[in-house]
Amino acid sequence: QVRLVESGGGLVQAGASLKLSCTVSGRTSTRYALGWFRQVPGKEREFVATVNWNGRESSYADSVQGRFTITRDNAKNAVYLQMNNLKPEDTAVYYCAHKYTGFYSVRRDQYNFWGQGTQVTVAS
Repeated sequence: QVRLVESGGGLVQAGASLKLSCTVSGRTSTRYALGWFRQVPGKEREFVATVNWNGRESSYADSVQGRFTITRDNAKNAVYLQMNNLKPEDTAVYYCAHKYTGFYSVRRDQYNFWGQGTQVTVAS
């Protein structure tokens, strides 16, 4: 079993920044990809960003490209999402996800374990 715990969400004004963190524990593989997804009520969970096992390759949703940055620290078993120039449409619950194999994926169904989510609210 793998456990993921997100933190760092909150209420901010449009244009502000937030940094989300996610710690990973439990029976992970030696190389695993990580991703961030988000969900608003009544909509499907959508892809935000993903990073491969060594942090050297990543991918972003078009809606956040250039504003969000995903990084990871394998020594700390952690992944981060730096969110800059936040917009009201970024308001959602943000979830961290673990994928057993090392290459990243934008597909929700490729991820094996999920965190409980952290709320991000951006006021206009």
